[in-house]
Amino acid sequence: MTAGLPPPAIVQPSPYEVSYGLVTGSVARGAERIVIRAGGRLLADRRLRGRHFTVRVDLPLRETTVSVTAVDARGRRATSRVSHVLGLPRAAAPHLRSTHEDLRLEAQVRRLGAGFAGSAAVYVADLTSGAGAAWNARAQLPAASTLKLGIAVAALSRTGSVPTPGSFVDTVLRRMLVVSDNDAANQLEVWLGGSTSSGGHVVTALMASIGLDDTEMWGGYEREPASRSIPLEVVDQPRWGVGKRTSARDLAGLLRAVWLASGGKGPLHTRVTGFTPDDARYLLYVLAHVRDPGKLDRELGESPGIRILHKAGWINAARHDSGLVFWRDGVFVVTVMTYRAGGAGESSDVLAGRVARIALKRFARSH
Repeated sequence: MTAGLPPPAIVQPSPYEVSYGLVTGSVARGAERIVIRAGGRLLADRRLRGRHFTVRVDLPLRETTVSVTAVDARGRRATSRVSHVLGLPRAAAPHLRSTHEDLRLEAQVRRLGAGFAGSAAVYVADLTSGAGAAWNARAQLPAASTLKLGIAVAALSRTGSVPTPGSFVDTVLRRMLVVSDNDAANQLEVWLGGSTSSGGHVVTALMASIGLDDTEMWGGYEREPASRSIPLEVVDQPRWGVGKRTSARDLAGLLRAVWLASGGKGPLHTRVTGFTPDDARYLLYVLAHVRDPGKLDRELGESPGIRILHKAGWINAARHDSGLVFWRDGVFVVTVMTYRAGGAGESSDVLAGRVARIALKRFARSH
């Protein structure tokens, strides 16, 4: 009886992670060709020059199963599969690029921010071109649940590897982000530092280590085209007391750092020990499953050509959303924060939706 061809070993992508279309791995001796599919659709059919392969493909912008089939000279085939892969555009693969002010977008963002009936802060930047705009982006506002992303980054830097599905960190981290559970956030802070206050210090220190110093994590949660840089200023700093605080600049900067780390680049990768590219790709996968519609996605929706990975936060007086918007030609980061002492409501979500829409329209024209 002739032994069959052993299946290929897939290194990337991994399950429960995002992928920009990089497929790597190795095949058994004798394999001459590999065939790559996603959800049954043929993406690549390549001859091999050795036992290792690195191929870039265009994955569908959705969750899918990636299969790699090895074929030998006799036509024998062996297939390996990776499920729960969230495809993102190849054009959105992380790379370092400095930001600069887009004057036309700046005028639109300033008009929207200044027109909000309360205090607003906005930061938006095309991560593929570097163009962007901001309004009141360094004003410190109540952070609410937005800093749960910081807790997640700190927790992943301590785990040593991507959490096993169903493990304590995986279960609690998903609950903290996907449904914004406060008890889950407190559990992770205690796991990080022994108490919510000590865990909060860990998050504050992590943010500062990557240059995001407008942020302070106060303990736990209550139970329930130019060379000009993007202007980062304080136009309107409301007085609201003490508590968790952050700025639009810092929230956008944290998301950009996670995106860069997913490609082995940027400050989280180089300055935070233990936070790996796999951690970043896992975290982005979790953010893609957040259940909090009607904010940044309010006017963009979840159409086949757009995917929004975000984390919102709100208390009675403050309402925010911060996310990465992926479309076929790239990705941009957008953060919209609002504060109104008498209560922030739907108008905050409307503002977030409008900023995301004008940003996509502007950036799509420039690509």
